[in-house]
Amino acid sequence: MSGIFGSVASFAVAAGPAILMIAAFALAIGGFKLIRRGNRQKGVLMIVCAVVFVANVVILTA
Repeated sequence: MSGIFGSVASFAVAAGPAILMIAAFALAIGGFKLIRRGNRQKGVLMIVCAVVFVANVVILTA
């Protein structure tokens, strides 16, 4: 790949796992806060989503 599309693709491959990990931490923190406030279903779903994000990063970097 060359040109602008190659640059965008290489940036996405480099920055993708980092962005996913930031999102996973934010989801986990938000999920625990929701569970504390009494909204258990949404909190658990957010934590499950965070686990899926972390699993995706593990798969992408392996």
